[in-house]
Amino acid sequence: DKVTLTAENIVIATGSSPILLPFIECEGNKIVTSTGALNFKEVPKRLGIIGAGAIGLELGSVWSRLGSEVVILEALEDFLPSADKAISSEAMKILSSQGLDIKLGAKVHKAEIAFNDVIVNYTDDTGEGEVKVNKLIVAVGRKPQTENILADELDIKVNDQGFIEVDEFCETSLKGIYAIGDVVRGPMLAHKASEEGIMVAENIAGESTEIDYERIPFVIYTHPEIAWAGLTEEQALEKNIDISVGSFPFKASGRALASNETEGFVKIITNAKDDSVVGVHAIGPSAA
Repeated sequence: DKVTLTAENIVIATGSSPILLPFIECEGNKIVTSTGALNFKEVPKRLGIIGAGAIGLELGSVWSRLGSEVVILEALEDFLPSADKAISSEAMKILSSQGLDIKLGAKVHKAEIAFNDVIVNYTDDTGEGEVKVNKLIVAVGRKPQTENILADELDIKVNDQGFIEVDEFCETSLKGIYAIGDVVRGPMLAHKASEEGIMVAENIAGESTEIDYERIPFVIYTHPEIAWAGLTEEQALEKNIDISVGSFPFKASGRALASNETEGFVKIITNAKDDSVVGVHAIGPSAA
């Protein structure tokens, strides 16, 4: 039945859903999305994950600590390419030492259930490869949940990737209708969506509020945690900024030593001309 609701302002916040691979059927038991990975009834002896982004690494870190033998297949050649290279290199070293088998440049082209196992076939720079796991998680990203949300006759612009187009205040092309969170541009992060919701509410109430999208913190809840805000060292150099770089290892922190959590470091990048902070990057205990 059709229901009509009337409001002066409307906020679209329908979130996102896991991206599926067309050649792999996520049947909900042996092969699952990141959502299905939260419903395992027992710890799989051997777990496969497609995708070494934030979600894939978080799930891999959790299940590895619970006792699974975890193998992660990532199509990209670079590990965590959006992070500062010093951070991504340290993360790779730490996670690998914990037992995660991260295969980079591994392009999966087939995954089939065979009795109680899942056979995953991939190619990398050495040729064809195959892994056998008990469970397989497809974690190759998320897409905006905008399908069947907007009527065709509405003049609200949606781009080719399914994101609703908005201005700097998250207002759509139709006045009075806003969109926030995973359905609009920017990182798919809960705290970013929350801040957008606050901004929209305050602006509707007559305030003048905006968000600095250049300084949204990125977080990855592995163990140890990873977080950063601002420019990486590589991005700063590309912008021809004269920078100073400093880092502090957690193994030199008394508190980290006392809690036996000494892995990782904090890295701060500043503008050498005025000492303004350009970027902050951390991997370590409670970094996020």
